[in-house]
Amino acid sequence: MKRTAAQVWQRGLGGLLALVVAAVLLAGCGSGSSKPPAAQSSSTTSGSAAPSTTVHYTASVVAQAKVPSVAVFDTSTATTPYKTLPSPQPSGSPLVFLVQGGEGSRLHVLLPIRPNGSTGWIERNDVNLSQHDYRIVVALGARQITVYKGDAIFDQEPIGVGTKDTPTPGGTYYTKELYKPPNPNGPYGPYAYALSGYSDVLTDFEGGDGVIGIHGTNDPSAIGHDVSHGCIRMGNPGITKLAQTLPLGVPVEIDA
Repeated sequence: MKRTAAQVWQRGLGGLLALVVAAVLLAGCGSGSSKPPAAQSSSTTSGSAAPSTTVHYTASVVAQAKVPSVAVFDTSTATTPYKTLPSPQPSGSPLVFLVQGGEGSRLHVLLPIRPNGSTGWIERNDVNLSQHDYRIVVALGARQITVYKGDAIFDQEPIGVGTKDTPTPGGTYYTKELYKPPNPNGPYGPYAYALSGYSDVLTDFEGGDGVIGIHGTNDPSAIGHDVSHGCIRMGNPGITKLAQTLPLGVPVEIDA
């Protein structure tokens, strides 16, 4: 997969944010062949869990890989990893996880892999940590997205969701990548988030692996309807507002 250079700038939480040009498809994120090509990441470093102490995070904590390959263990004490995940990701974006808690030298994280909802344990020393207070709630029945900053509503608006045959899967995910398509007037709009979840019915889509996302659209009439292959379609002003403000690693609760 051919990639071009990255554009890097500073924003929010004192973290490092990057756009990396890539060719990665989201499941059902539009018609045609446009591919969202720029990925974003963020990171800062904050303290570490004390040995032999269980930690439960009340705010959202994001772990960004600082090593080329992150070992994933099935328990906090397992000696052999059952999986390794490369960083950067195939798109060129650094690997990020949403932290669920910690024990000893390891963090319990939500993983961006199949099956949806997979978790594992990673070494604290393999990642940098950042913290934020954003979260996203998607109500499929109401076809509405609500973005919170703390207890306050940051944005709320109607959305397009998956059809009966290719539904948007319910569950808890997080934003793992942000793409900036070359044509802001294309089917993905000006920005597209890739989530850590995957379609339940599509294992590939136009060369991609069926990952679901949140993105803009070139068809505003589709908003408020069941129209996609699993992705969530927003109006372009809304997705732009999110892309210009939110870090990566924002939890996304999709209420089926």
